[in-house]
Amino acid sequence: MAEQRKVAPARRRGLADEVADRIREAVFSGAYAPGSQLREVELAEALGVSRGPVREALLRLEREGLVRSEWHRGATVTTLSPQDVSELDSLRGALEQLAVQQVVAHASDDDLAAIEKAARRMERADDEHEMVRCDIEFHDAVYAAAGHQRLEEAWQAIRSQVHLFLLTRIGVSSDGYLSTIPGEHRDLVTALRTRDAKTTLDLFAEHRRHAFEVLNQRT
Repeated sequence: MAEQRKVAPARRRGLADEVADRIREAVFSGAYAPGSQLREVELAEALGVSRGPVREALLRLEREGLVRSEWHRGATVTTLSPQDVSELDSLRGALEQLAVQQVVAHASDDDLAAIEKAARRMERADDEHEMVRCDIEFHDAVYAAAGHQRLEEAWQAIRSQVHLFLLTRIGVSSDGYLSTIPGEHRDLVTALRTRDAKTTLDLFAEHRRHAFEVLNQRT
C-alpha cells in the first residue's frame, strides 16, 4: 500500500496573487472607493483571467481587511465604521509606540537615513493618493528600522487597513493635506534623530491624532 500523503499537493497561486495586487492597487489609487462593489465577472473580464483567481484574490483581500463580503451584496471595498476607526487608531498607536522606542534605542544612522529618504519622497507627491502611499512607506521604514521582526509582521497585518484609514481621511477632507503632511514627517525624522523617546512619542501621537480627528468629523 502506498504511503499515505501527509500533506496535499501544492497549488500554484501566482495568478491569484497578481490579481490581488492589481485590485489592491486600484483601491489605493482611488479607482474603487470604500463601499464600491467588486464584481467577479467584471474584474475577471478587465484583468483577462477566469473567475477562479479573482475569487481567490478577493478572499485574500478580505483577510487583509480591505474587502468585505456579504451574501446579499457580494464583495465590496471595506467602509470603516466608527468602531473600525477607533480600533485601528488604538492598535496602530500601540504598535507605533514600541516601534519608536526601538528606533530611538537601536536604529543605526543608515536606518535613520532610510526613514528620512522616505519622508523626502512626500515632497514630490502629485496628489493626495500618492501622498497617502508615501505616508505608508514612511511608516514601513520606521518599522524596518525598529529591528523587531514580530513587530514588523504585526504592522504588515494591519498595513492595508491603515492605508484604507488614510484614504478615508482624505475622502472626508483633504484641505491642507498636501501642504502640511511633508512638514509633519520632517519633524518626525528630526525627533527620531534626537533619540529623545518622550518628545518623539508625543509627536507621533499628535500626527496620528490629526487623522483621527478628521475622521471623527463624519456624520
